[in-house]
Amino acid sequence: MSPVELPPQTARSLEQTLPSEYYRAPEVYARERERIFCREWLCVGREAELPNSGDSKVLDVLGESILLLRNEAGALRGFYNVCRHRGAQLCGTLIPGRATPGGVLGKRIRCPYHSWSYSLDGELLATPSIQGVDRSKFSLYPVGVEIWGGFVFVHLTPSGAHSLTEQLGAMPTRTCRYPLSRLRVGHTIRYDVAANWKIIVENYNECYHCGGVHPELCELVPAFRRNGGSDLEWERGIAHREGAYTFTRTGTTARAPFPELNEYERVRHFGEVLYPNLFLSLSCDHVAAFILQPMGPQRTLIDCQFLFAPEAIASADFDPSDASELWDITNRQDWAICESVQRGIAARPHEHGYYAPMEDYSLDIRRYVGERLGRE
Repeated sequence: MSPVELPPQTARSLEQTLPSEYYRAPEVYARERERIFCREWLCVGREAELPNSGDSKVLDVLGESILLLRNEAGALRGFYNVCRHRGAQLCGTLIPGRATPGGVLGKRIRCPYHSWSYSLDGELLATPSIQGVDRSKFSLYPVGVEIWGGFVFVHLTPSGAHSLTEQLGAMPTRTCRYPLSRLRVGHTIRYDVAANWKIIVENYNECYHCGGVHPELCELVPAFRRNGGSDLEWERGIAHREGAYTFTRTGTTARAPFPELNEYERVRHFGEVLYPNLFLSLSCDHVAAFILQPMGPQRTLIDCQFLFAPEAIASADFDPSDASELWDITNRQDWAICESVQRGIAARPHEHGYYAPMEDYSLDIRRYVGERLGRE
């Protein structure tokens, strides 16, 4: 399949989306897996999930089993969950009759098959009953791990990977007054969406649909329904209705605002998209983080994590539902329409859709994907 050709930009005209096959075809998804998801930094969760040395978890990242752990020095490390001896999975294997067959055991990682063991930095330590093995040649296959804003990012091809800083671009500067690193997860909702990941990104990137799809959201933010969302000034944030200042059902909250926010950030909504798989919705008292995990060309898992100041979570009257309920309503509306798009573009005559002029941000995903699928 040849790379997608991007037509010239016309300022106020309809623009073609990616071809419909780019949202449906397994062969396109396979190319995306190798040329996007295996070559970019992917958000996989929060650093606070592994607070102590020896803590670990196994992640499914694009069908790859990844072992994420904190080493003896307290740094996060990542490895492919596979022993260098015969390829058994190091963690997650249960053998009947054995209580602790393998996995991260104290200061070692032990294979459940032949008990080869590794340090928490992936170095081969022991090969029972075998002498003379050059252990330096049999370290675990590494996965790149970086942290930003309390989020953990992994890179499946760490050799020659570009820096996370490069991928983040100006996002850290725009969000610098939000205390992202110290926030903690107060609630999580997982969604299983029968739609291609790019359809979900395109939907998040525009508000042309808001007036028809999100009545509750538009009651809180009337600007979302005016003129098809064409007059929104995203850089300055989006104002709420009079008397409202945060993304909750009432538009208010008992939680204190983050102390370093400027005058706009205390009363307006800001949104960020970090390709390929992280969305942030920033309010004055909480952040909603969306972590996308593509599961195939027509299915995406989404973890919606609600982040709050630790002192807010520790409060006796902490209740995240004022934020999570509004987002859950909005999310389910979005996922339903995304699934409708996924079903609709399977129609025989459908070759591509169109972006309206106010959907300029959605064009980013077209350029992003086109550039990466076209490069060798």
